[in-house]
Amino acid sequence: MKTSEVPRLGVDFGRVIQGALLEPGDADTAFLDGGFDEAMRTPPSPNAFEVLTRLVARFEGRAWVISKCGPRVQKRTRQWLDHHDFHARTGLPEGNVRFCLQRADKAGHCAELGITHMIDDRIDVHRALRGLVPHLYLFGAQTQPVPDWVRHVRTWDDAEPVILTTLAAHQRD
Repeated sequence: MKTSEVPRLGVDFGRVIQGALLEPGDADTAFLDGGFDEAMRTPPSPNAFEVLTRLVARFEGRAWVISKCGPRVQKRTRQWLDHHDFHARTGLPEGNVRFCLQRADKAGHCAELGITHMIDDRIDVHRALRGLVPHLYLFGAQTQPVPDWVRHVRTWDDAEPVILTTLAAHQRD
């Protein structure tokens, strides 16, 4: 199997690992705009840690958090990950967290890392990744129609079997 064929998982942070919008509406702003203690109390998205633990194992540790945010939120994201013992609980290596300042810049990280499966809640991110990342998963509640070239997964429980199916097919090839 060539390096480019080795499955690699990319996962957005905001509204995917933390703060998922399960129904269309206003986002929870406690993480972004609240104080430190309030931000640290924001919970993971339902079943995110449990499913990610299994996915990281299936991807043999080849998994990255790839998030768009500025320096203040980058620091807060790392603090949240540490506070919730994310790396130890999920098995995602501590060094596998990437940040960029523009959503479209996630494409550069995905190309460099050879990401084959990407979970993100923003269709504009997926547009930037289309043709680059073979398996695209649009996460959470969406207010606009979902194009047929991206797979809509509303929850982590929805995402896991779909990803495992494509992973199994990918590994057979």
